[in-house]
Amino acid sequence: MRDENNIVVMEGVTFTYPGAEQSVLNGVSLEIKRGDFVAVIGGNGSGKSTLCKTLNGLIPHYYVGDYEGNVQVNGLDTLKHNVAQLSRHVGYVYQDFENQLIRPTVLDDAGFAPLNYGFEDYMERGRRALRLVDLQCDPKEFIWQLSGGQKHQLALAGAISLDPDILIIDEPVAQLDPSHAGKIYDLLRNLNEFHGKTIIVIEHHTEFIAEYCKTVVLMDAGRVLWSKPVKEALRELRQLEASHIFPPQVTQAAAKVGESGNVQGTGRTGEGIGEYPVTLEEAVQYFGRFQGEHREEREGEGEAVDPLGSLEIVNSTMGLGDSISSENSINGSEPVIEVKHARFSYRTVTRERKIVLDDVSVTFNPGDLVALVGNNGAGKSSFLKLITGVTKPEAGHVRVKGVDTLRTPPEQLADMVTYIYQNPEEMFIEDSIRKDVEFFLKARSVQGYERKVDDILESFGLTELQHRDGRLLSGGQQRRASLAIGVAMNPSVILLDEPTANLDIATRKDITRLLQQLNRHVETVIVATHDMQLVAEWANRVIVMHQGRMIRNGTRESVFADADLLELAGLTAPQILELSRSLGMPQLCYTVDEFAQRWKAAGRREALAHGVCT
Repeated sequence: MRDENNIVVMEGVTFTYPGAEQSVLNGVSLEIKRGDFVAVIGGNGSGKSTLCKTLNGLIPHYYVGDYEGNVQVNGLDTLKHNVAQLSRHVGYVYQDFENQLIRPTVLDDAGFAPLNYGFEDYMERGRRALRLVDLQCDPKEFIWQLSGGQKHQLALAGAISLDPDILIIDEPVAQLDPSHAGKIYDLLRNLNEFHGKTIIVIEHHTEFIAEYCKTVVLMDAGRVLWSKPVKEALRELRQLEASHIFPPQVTQAAAKVGESGNVQGTGRTGEGIGEYPVTLEEAVQYFGRFQGEHREEREGEGEAVDPLGSLEIVNSTMGLGDSISSENSINGSEPVIEVKHARFSYRTVTRERKIVLDDVSVTFNPGDLVALVGNNGAGKSSFLKLITGVTKPEAGHVRVKGVDTLRTPPEQLADMVTYIYQNPEEMFIEDSIRKDVEFFLKARSVQGYERKVDDILESFGLTELQHRDGRLLSGGQQRRASLAIGVAMNPSVILLDEPTANLDIATRKDITRLLQQLNRHVETVIVATHDMQLVAEWANRVIVMHQGRMIRNGTRESVFADADLLELAGLTAPQILELSRSLGMPQLCYTVDEFAQRWKAAGRREALAHGVCT
């Protein structure tokens, strides 16, 4: 007998795409409770998106293949009901959500689904959906005028305009700045708690999962390994690691501090194992109570010293403390890129000018590893296009290696500047990775290019994949391939737009490692990103953009230590940094390893002070 509390029941579902040798889903059985907020996690290629596509009937009605098993959604058999019928019960926001926006204006798009179902009140349904997602803009505004965050809200409005009981969102925050990411999750929680929607997210960011979700489903190789409450799930450290999933940074920090048996870094062993914090608030209490105990002990001996406060500064393992001047290279050489008073705007349909970049002046030097950050619509991508020469400044100038981009065609600038797109598929034009990597070299008739291609493929771990079509690789493999294509062009400058978007955390760390190697191949690397962990771990210079202006140009310390700046630019510091700030540590920590190192050192100092051997 069917349990009415279950809104989704999957039994023995197996699916294989046409021509594939292995099944993407392998005997999946899963139950989801009505009103739950579920995160589906797993490494790239584990079958998460395929699983969710069985819930709205896209599989097997649209994506054909070998299909077995049974799926019941809100009491409906997905084999007996088509996609149109199931969409009344399941709303879906895809990873590439902009492809869901098909009408010219905001209200037209929000009301499009109910219009197609023949609802006479389709306009009111669209307005209600816009209110539910809190999209505050003119309903008559054109879609192309919206920011990325607003477009994501509109796609969500379209999905809920039919008032479905289930909402599936694939990578809710992948293309959003931290401020908009938090807003999207706040909206999802509101829909879950106050409107009774069952929410299913495919998510890699475990910090968001810990904060918002109730249940976690772990997938690996097309199988559901388990479904557990969120706190229990995120404490399954070994199993998460085996599936290339990283728990929240605060959870990682607690585990690392306890690795040596000195669980809290206070000379105590065994206490609290398995009860690691999963949210920032829990971590502040978890670590803070031991600070308090130490403080009381020291005060009882006539001292009022915080054990962390007396700790000598431990240098970051990344070695990113030094600033690189924005005006002069540290070795006195000429700048690689020089931008002076650049301005760019476009004319709207009302013939008004919308300013995208306003009086931007900056230089980039050899050795610069630059993170370009800011909220959606700040002008980051437009600035990168100025450097490529695809976009020309209306005023001021942009020079790359002394060449004025205003008077130079983009194809000529391509010899010096490589732009790697946010969607790596756009980099693939041949039927194999090797052909894509060697394409530019062959076009330029470079002598002995075969050896160079071999070296690049090996450097980026692509030798075994070199004869595979790039479009058929996993997300992480595609990122590596796109970097290899860029390096093969032998540029002075590499520009990357969101290189870690849509990747699981393990793959993001692999891409971060490869980015650290790029300065061996090029003079300057500039990355436009919303990934604050990447910024903290990789960049030696951070530029913050807001409303078309550069409002900060400095080190990570100058950015992340400025709370007002972060709020203005819609940024959120990495969780481990916020923990170190909340605990009042003398210097902010930018990585989990850095935090654990300092905490353990503080614990050793305290133990020695009390005659305890650690």
